[in-house]
Amino acid sequence: MPKPSPALFNWLDQRDAGILLHPTCLPGTQGVGVLDNAVDDLLAFLADAGIRYWQTCPLGPTGYGDSPYQCFSAFAGNPYLIDLTVLQDIGLLDKADLAPLAALPQDHVDFGALYAAKWPILFKAFQAFVATPDIALPYGDLEQFKQQHQFWLEPYSLFLAIKDLRHGQPWWEWPETLRFYSRAISAQLPESVQVCAQAHTFFQYLFFGQWQTVRERAHKQGISIIGDAPIFVAPDSADVWSHPELFELDQKTGQLLCVAGVPPDYFSADGQLWGNPLYKWDKHIETGFSWWLERLRANFLLCDVLRIDHFRAFDTYWAIPADAPTAVTGEWRKGPGIAFFKAIAQAIPDARLIAEDLGDLTPSVHALRQATGLPGMAILQFAFGDNASNSYLPHNLHANCVIYPGTHDNDTTQGWYRNAPEKVRDHVRRYLRIDGQDIHWDFVRSAYGSVCNLAVLPLPDLLGQDSSARFNVPGQPAGNWQWRYSADQLATLHRHGAAYLHELGMLFGRTAGPTTSKTL
Repeated sequence: MPKPSPALFNWLDQRDAGILLHPTCLPGTQGVGVLDNAVDDLLAFLADAGIRYWQTCPLGPTGYGDSPYQCFSAFAGNPYLIDLTVLQDIGLLDKADLAPLAALPQDHVDFGALYAAKWPILFKAFQAFVATPDIALPYGDLEQFKQQHQFWLEPYSLFLAIKDLRHGQPWWEWPETLRFYSRAISAQLPESVQVCAQAHTFFQYLFFGQWQTVRERAHKQGISIIGDAPIFVAPDSADVWSHPELFELDQKTGQLLCVAGVPPDYFSADGQLWGNPLYKWDKHIETGFSWWLERLRANFLLCDVLRIDHFRAFDTYWAIPADAPTAVTGEWRKGPGIAFFKAIAQAIPDARLIAEDLGDLTPSVHALRQATGLPGMAILQFAFGDNASNSYLPHNLHANCVIYPGTHDNDTTQGWYRNAPEKVRDHVRRYLRIDGQDIHWDFVRSAYGSVCNLAVLPLPDLLGQDSSARFNVPGQPAGNWQWRYSADQLATLHRHGAAYLHELGMLFGRTAGPTTSKTL
């Protein structure tokens, strides 16, 4: 009997722990979490807790709805995260310029108010930079940055500049001369558009420079960063506008022909209609997946490990006609399969990826993940209320897996437990042999004790937060992505929880080194 082929990737070979926290949740006085000294406080806590991974949501520039999973670019960074005090320190802004941000709420992100306040300050800083050409920039040579990111940077910057000119219209409503990047670069555009594009390039320089310092500070503490890549891109994005040939759309008008989603299931009679454009996989195959490889290389400039969302679509994906009112009408189509991951292994042999393989999966999806060797995911909140065969129960898991109490799409563990049916709560109590009074810590301990090599804990669970700290409710069009913690909350957790987490890591082989904690 022939031996099975070796897996392409086998990187998750030791036990570790991580936290899940998007940078917008960091505390501070700029209306949203930014890359300032709040990062150092977080990293200090992680180091003392023996936690060696920090996982974020996608770091891209968000648009309508504020979702990091619907960005204007799969390559660019979010300018909201830029710490403006750095620009004050080098003379591009005055202290008074930041006052509108200090007036915004600190316990959550008001994205509407943030949009109105931060963009004018960023553009003022750019104008000051243009007026002071000899100023010493803090993150290296700007021209070198442009050259390094030329594949995506110019199209992205021009895309946002034209979007500003067109008052936020989606690109498929622009005049024909602007409807695709290949046409727009030859169009007669006002000088203000070129200046605006240069500003957006400058903002990306700032973001990438600041994030690079975050990575360096994390690495000094022995902490790696896990990024996140949605498999699909937003329809109104520079990605589709600049490479329409790679997507299922009318190449003249730009109208989508079919969109992404999932069919009806136990949870939704209509399925889920996401609306993202689908890939023309044959075109990607013709180019050796060059666009995807460029995307992954750009992502790995921001992170050490990358989670790819909706892994199952690389095997088969649900294609819905663009004019369909629900996801009921659709068909399964074949994705690129193992050829896609072979291309990655050849081009980026040290790539460390995580496959989001949640849901009701077919044998072929399981076979694809096993062939890649990529770690999958398990969610403790999905484990209870059924029977002993539930695949997310700890006794059914395996080492090459990342376990979470819940993800960004779940309620906090406290909120979930309070709202769960009694049948589910009873199952939790009997399975874990607990009384449920400290359910968030019970789930933390269960995740640490599982066989999965990586346990990732949402920060709201470590803080014992209820449903008010939920980050996202799927299908809810507004009110998501707003939660922030306070510096005092993290300081309290650091004082009273870091040693305990370090002790758990020692107990279950997820960290090494001495700890002074005596509490188990």
